[in-house]
Amino acid sequence: MTGKRRVALLQSCILLILSVLGIGLTDAGAQSNVTGQWTTMNYQMPINPVHMALMNNGKVLITSGSGNLPGNTDLESAVWDPVAGTIVTQPVTWDMFCNGVTILPDGRPLVVGGTLQYDPFYGLPNVSTFDPVSNTFSNLTSMAHGRWYPTATVLQDGNVMVFSGLKENGPTNNTVEIFNMRNGWGAPLTATWTPPLYPRMHVLPNGTVFYSGPSINSSIYDALTNTWSVKVAVTNFKNARTYGSSVLLPLTPQNNYVPKVMIFGGGNPATNTTELIDLSAATPVWQWGPNMSQARIEMNAVILPTGKILALGGSAKDEVASTASFKADLYDPATNSFSSAGANQYPRMYHSNGMLLPDATVAVAGGNPTRGSYQANIEIYQPAYLFTTDASGNVILATRPSIAGAPATVSYGGAFTVQTPDAASIASVVLVRASAVTHAFDMDQRLVGLSFTAGSGALNVAGPPSSAIAPPGYYLLFLVNSSGVPSVANFVQVFGPADFSVGVNPSVKTVNDGAAISFSVNAAPAWNYSGQISLSVTGLPAGAVGTFSPNPTAGGMTNLAITKTSNAVAGSYPLTITATDGTITHTTTATLNLNSFTISASPSSQILPIGGTTTYTVTVTPQGSFNGVVNLSKIGLPTGVTGSFSPTSITGSGTSTLTLTAASTALPKTKSFTITGASGNMSRSTTVSVTVQ
Repeated sequence: MTGKRRVALLQSCILLILSVLGIGLTDAGAQSNVTGQWTTMNYQMPINPVHMALMNNGKVLITSGSGNLPGNTDLESAVWDPVAGTIVTQPVTWDMFCNGVTILPDGRPLVVGGTLQYDPFYGLPNVSTFDPVSNTFSNLTSMAHGRWYPTATVLQDGNVMVFSGLKENGPTNNTVEIFNMRNGWGAPLTATWTPPLYPRMHVLPNGTVFYSGPSINSSIYDALTNTWSVKVAVTNFKNARTYGSSVLLPLTPQNNYVPKVMIFGGGNPATNTTELIDLSAATPVWQWGPNMSQARIEMNAVILPTGKILALGGSAKDEVASTASFKADLYDPATNSFSSAGANQYPRMYHSNGMLLPDATVAVAGGNPTRGSYQANIEIYQPAYLFTTDASGNVILATRPSIAGAPATVSYGGAFTVQTPDAASIASVVLVRASAVTHAFDMDQRLVGLSFTAGSGALNVAGPPSSAIAPPGYYLLFLVNSSGVPSVANFVQVFGPADFSVGVNPSVKTVNDGAAISFSVNAAPAWNYSGQISLSVTGLPAGAVGTFSPNPTAGGMTNLAITKTSNAVAGSYPLTITATDGTITHTTTATLNLNSFTISASPSSQILPIGGTTTYTVTVTPQGSFNGVVNLSKIGLPTGVTGSFSPTSITGSGTSTLTLTAASTALPKTKSFTITGASGNMSRSTTVSVTVQ
């Protein structure tokens, strides 16, 4: 039996149970075509489902570890097959409780961090991948330090950014670590701020990463240059949206892939408010959105194939079941409004999760407000788009479009064909990234709309425009018809050619001539790149030398040191850094502003009477933006002649008077001597003469 037939069979069985037995029915059947339908499965979750990740075989990896039970050494995970209705548990070798999970571009879940100890919580640095074929974990090299409650984000190059989490000794880990599937972990990169736990991070269409919460100040990270832009916007809600959710709204050809992020609920006591931000604006500003039907902390927000967002679960007060929020809301970005999505049956609070399944339903599991117990019942939400009415007004299953054939892989900007008997009725073709959800946030959730044209029995589809719009990895490919009914999804792997990118930090550096000069260059390999990158630089000041270490490199951060700039001409030098591997070449630019100064003295010669004095005016003139301290000295005076400067140093620019005094024993003589100004490693000199007579 094919996977699609199995999904269809499961859906039919669920409807049969609902209509005949009424098991788990929490909404009136007559409203299923308006608000959808909630169903409780007839089997339960055997472990606390703290983390859930959808794999490319349609099964769900559950990681629980100690499951919020201090002292529990029975560390567990599970694989749930929603189609077969089976859950198989297995042990794990370290405590994966409160980790970060994302799906690597090759389809393996990556598990980072976990629990070293409870109360107070300390984090583990451990890392594992899970193989969906063999159902086995493999331990990888650990991170530099522990992380409890970290966020893992797949970047545009397929590498994984890990941020935040409590360290092995308690403090918050404020470094970024980048994981590459070939090279492993790069060196920790210290952020300019300390994030909250489980920060909400979204990759934007320009490749940067937006931090949306839960704190009130939003920030943007450029992984290529390792630079943060902090406080780019401030939320209108003046308290932290703790355990609220955050969603990158659908990126589609119709909205020109403009990135907008929506934040939901959070706080304790919780709020029912939402906010939206347009990150294409020159100055992004958070704007109030519509209110949800209930306040929510520990909620979930799930993107549906139609582009609508299902907001569900949570409670008005954190971990207080009597304040649980049962009403589900459906947000429509097209109208900026909520409508009812019915109501689930069980409290879904701390450690609850919601995720989109390939059959376009939503699985909801967990809830663990009290240690020692968790909500074991699994609920399935069938959105209203799966129902319609017959001529008599009876609710029936909607006719779904189907996918008769689709490629296993899709490339950026490349054309591909989807066979479907419903080509003429298809209104949209979308990719929804496979979920990896925990603690009210899906770490990679996004929907990408695709351009297409309909043919006879087929759709000619254009792949995503770029890896920043659709980071490499596995996606659910849905067809949605003109009635808003989605197909059952096919998994497709989206990726581009093996490549790399190059960035430099800082982009502008201003130094004094002679000072140590270095730039941090990131030769960032994509997840599927396996070559060696050679680096070079042009545009240096005359006589200067640029050295990369290491060079060549398999990828990662390398240092560009520029030496031998003493006596270089001050000015602005545009530098071009070139990274090459065979026929692949990428460049990035930086600007070196070299500051200097000149020194002069007048007059060029003086007569000094024996037993008398004479003076010179010494002038320091800055070049560029030089503003250093220049210390003055002289050498080579005739025997019996002494000299002193007033003042002895000049800051930036100015003059000093050099006074020479000839002793009565000085001998008549004409001699040249040198006046020197020194600032750090930079020195400049001028020569004048004196005649003693």
